Amino acid sequence: MEVTKEDKTFSAIAHLAPLFGYLIGFGQLLIPLAILLIKTDSPFIREQAKESLNFQISMTLYCIGAGILCLVLIGFLILPVLMIFGLVTMIQATLKANEGEFYRYPLCLRLVK
Repeated sequence: MEVTKEDKTFSAIAHLAPLFGYLIGFGQLLIPLAILLIKTDSPFIREQAKESLNFQISMTLYCIGAGILCLVLIGFLILPVLMIFGLVTMIQATLKANEGEFYRYPLCLRLVK
């Protein structure tokens, strides 16, 4: 399968756009979902958008759990670690997608098949 420049661009956007999506509450989920639903013709874009969406769902669940753990103070330590982890892995995924390589996020629940 040949990966076109458009495939690489949309896949990179699917991985990086959630950073901007955080500004509009659950936008981190909406942007990869929109790309997944709109760009159905490319297996590469589809796979990377699903991976990004799964990671954003996972991070949302992890942050909710850490938020609950803030009641016992440990969550205040976990939340910054999660944010740094999320940022670093999203940048790695964006770079790999821009090179035309498939990227699999670590610690990602694969809920969307």
